[in-house]
Amino acid sequence: MDTVVRSPSPADLARGLAALRSWQRDDALVQLHPGDLGWAWRQGADAVARAVRIWEVDGQIVAFGFLDGPTTLRMTVAPERWTDPDLARALAADASDPGTGVLPSGPASIEVPDGTALRGALHAAGWGAGESWTPLSLDLAAPIGVHGSSLHVEIVHGADTSDFTAVHRSAWDNGSFTDERWRAMSAGAPFAEARCLLGRDDAGEPVAGITVWSAGRGRPGLIEPLGVHAAHRGAGHGTAICVAGAALLRETGASTAWVCTPSDLDSAVATYRAAGFTRLPERLDCVRQA
Repeated sequence: MDTVVRSPSPADLARGLAALRSWQRDDALVQLHPGDLGWAWRQGADAVARAVRIWEVDGQIVAFGFLDGPTTLRMTVAPERWTDPDLARALAADASDPGTGVLPSGPASIEVPDGTALRGALHAAGWGAGESWTPLSLDLAAPIGVHGSSLHVEIVHGADTSDFTAVHRSAWDNGSFTDERWRAMSAGAPFAEARCLLGRDDAGEPVAGITVWSAGRGRPGLIEPLGVHAAHRGAGHGTAICVAGAALLRETGASTAWVCTPSDLDSAVATYRAAGFTRLPERLDCVRQA
């Protein structure tokens, strides 16, 4: 089996996104999602394309990788090929060889779904266990319960995004998410099926925000990210905006809402559980030391 790995041009990125979108299934839950690329689109389409790696066999896309930083690769495989040992060995070899352009030499980490042969192939190639992540999911078959908070929720539109971006900057103590970055993100292809929600308290103050990404009707949707303004924590606003985001995903036809957070962020895990999400087994990154 001959695999070919390459970075797509911005024009060819749409084909890769279509494949990634079609791979979202409830029986292949918690894998790289179009929303992950959508959130990264705030850096622009060219930056996203440079960070993508696509593997093909006979012209068919069989695996997809996204560099979430210079040494962190988030990967997934076409669900029908999850247990293919030959493909897994080829992918692991490419990821391990700096000459392929997938990852540079030195320390690196790879996020890969549990249940794939790729995880075992990486371990066989010398990759060890790394950071622990906690996935959580919510079945959207039934209506979403109403949260007791008095949070007032609105959909964010491009005409006025300043309150939403300000909440995000405060929540993550990071000044990089500006209105300009929001406009770049919202211009990306994945945002066609995404929404940003802003929550205000009874005084009208912006206190919480969430972005939800759909992959189409009958497919799992992603929360990425959720944040509460630093001055308004501890009032249940995170749980309330999470419930609102899940309800919106259900309205768009998503089958499941899911999110993945570092396991040591106890407050984040507690927020999602309070919103009705079920904690799934922890997942460990695969890492390569120097």
